[in-house]
Amino acid sequence: MAAHRKPRQSPLGGQAVRTAATLALASAATATLFEGSGHADPRLTTAQVKAKVDRLYEEAEVATEKYNGAKERADEAREAFDRLRDEAARRTERLNTARDGLGAMAAAQYRSGGLDPAVQLALTSDPDEYLERAALAEKAGNRQAAAVTAVRRELGAIRQLRAESASSLAALRGHETELRRQKTAVLGKLEAARTLLARLTAEERARYDAAVAARNGTGSQGNSGSGGTGGTSGTDTSGESGGTGVSTPSRADRSSGGDRTPVTAPNNRAAEAISFARSQIGKPYVWGATGPSAYDCSGLTQAAWRAAGVSLPRTTYTQINAGQRVSRSQLAPGDLVFFYSGISHVGLYIGGGQMIHAPRPGAPVRIAPIDEMPFAGATRVS
Repeated sequence: MAAHRKPRQSPLGGQAVRTAATLALASAATATLFEGSGHADPRLTTAQVKAKVDRLYEEAEVATEKYNGAKERADEAREAFDRLRDEAARRTERLNTARDGLGAMAAAQYRSGGLDPAVQLALTSDPDEYLERAALAEKAGNRQAAAVTAVRRELGAIRQLRAESASSLAALRGHETELRRQKTAVLGKLEAARTLLARLTAEERARYDAAVAARNGTGSQGNSGSGGTGGTSGTDTSGESGGTGVSTPSRADRSSGGDRTPVTAPNNRAAEAISFARSQIGKPYVWGATGPSAYDCSGLTQAAWRAAGVSLPRTTYTQINAGQRVSRSQLAPGDLVFFYSGISHVGLYIGGGQMIHAPRPGAPVRIAPIDEMPFAGATRVS
């Protein structure tokens, strides 16, 4: 019977197959068309590129400060864990010593037979000798009790230290996870900025550099540096204190914009902080760096005030609370000036509307007007 069965028909007949093929080709062509138009970025003007790059660098700086905070917390957690581990090792050594002493006492009792004191009294022929031995036995018993107590105390302390170490290690792992997340965020923003700048033609890049320089009041050479804001200084993504070298500050970097009249610092410490910051002019910006060969913004202000004998916290959002808040009209040299709504950038005010700061990748430490960014507040370090 099987030989007489009709061949099984395809669900799609000849016409249906042709129609389906036509639709498939049309769909593929449409998808390709939409895919191409959806993924092809429209040609941006120089001004639009600048706006996007500025926003990316601002977002990168926000992530950098979060990275700095996570690193500070991770370092503190690591130090706490190491202290607990060292204390546990010392306690374990004391426990072993106490156990050895207790074992020696137990062995001595075993060798002496450990007779009941009443039996010893009955067997002795000299009561005075017995009483002397009994006193010694009591002292030995007291020493044994003290040794047992010491063992128990060390065991309890070690248990507590182990519990604290486990908690500290869990906190450390959490901070390290946050550290990696913020590092990824920083690198992503910087790479996006470099990609945008790489699409500019030579003429567009020249216009871009001129626009950045005009905003900073530094002239044509003030901000382009080595490849502009996407140059080699910004490609060091290690987040460590080491930099990529020191560039020589231009005249514009040393005295850019605004009133250049020297202003006397209100005290010796402020003068020392400013003097240190001036000596760092021309060194590259590297995110996460705290010197001595490269800095990010909060790393520079922290290092400047450290040179003056004052310890500042690591991040912008903690530095703003490290002293007395002052208004913009009350600014004095040495004050910390903060920018953007998220308090993501900081500089060291030097008077005359000027500050020394580490701007961003590709832009070395320099003097700049404080009105080049949205002012968020100021703090006087004491």
